[in-house]
Amino acid sequence: MSEKLRNPLLTVDIIIEIDGKIVLIERKNPPHGWALPGGFVDYGESIESAAVREAAEETSLAVKLTDQFYTYSDPHRDPRHHTVSTVFIATAQGEPHGADDAKTARLCGEADLPSAIAFDHRQILRDYFTLKKTGRRPRP
Repeated sequence: MSEKLRNPLLTVDIIIEIDGKIVLIERKNPPHGWALPGGFVDYGESIESAAVREAAEETSLAVKLTDQFYTYSDPHRDPRHHTVSTVFIATAQGEPHGADDAKTARLCGEADLPSAIAFDHRQILRDYFTLKKTGRRPRP
């Protein structure tokens, strides 16, 4: 009996920097909690375009991508299914506003991150803040 081939789903997450803080969204849909803005890459769309689109949809911000940070692929990073996410760093100006599947959006610093963070985004943020302090990227 042949097993049906399945592939991980491709996603993007965006660390949006504004005035020394980063943007987090509160999710409307499960899994609930706070998260980096992001979502699924549409068929025929580049990951860069998906990142800009998802940032605008969830935060109402026009972002400028500055760096491709890292790709996270732990099969258990999303409790719904296996996803692979490329994380971008971006800059923006203005005040974020939750939209689409984000209830709210807010600016946070490392010291005031919410306790309930969805997916593997706490690890992503830990890696990001380590990069900011030491100049070292996460290890492969």
